Amino acid sequence: MNRQTIVPPGWGRWYRDLHYAPAVVSGDLVFISGCTGVQTDGSLADDPETQIRQTFESVGAVLAEAGAGFADVVELTSYHVGLQDQAELFLRVKDEFIDEPYPAWTAIGVSGLLTPGAIVEIRVIARLATS
Repeated sequence: MNRQTIVPPGWGRWYRDLHYAPAVVSGDLVFISGCTGVQTDGSLADDPETQIRQTFESVGAVLAEAGAGFADVVELTSYHVGLQDQAELFLRVKDEFIDEPYPAWTAIGVSGLLTPGAIVEIRVIARLATS
């Protein structure tokens, strides 16, 4: 199997310490691991809107490193601590990043995430443009 591991600059410690790839490219598909709003310095915003926006920015950074963008996303899965409380805010921020044609999307409410204080985690599958 032809497979490429994607580790954007500043993300190496997650690859080394947690033993996972931020993304894997297999064929023309990019599989992005769940991203939270943790910044490269390890901080996490207390403000939900800032945290959700940073989560999308993190996804965007991994997509870019793989040679893709939000327009290439075919599936989005989001995990939410307090799904009902943040749904409207999440939708508003999501629309800043995701345009038509919209990807398939599943939102899942969870009791907690691995990163303490994180309220959302997003994973995506994207298809690389073919020449």
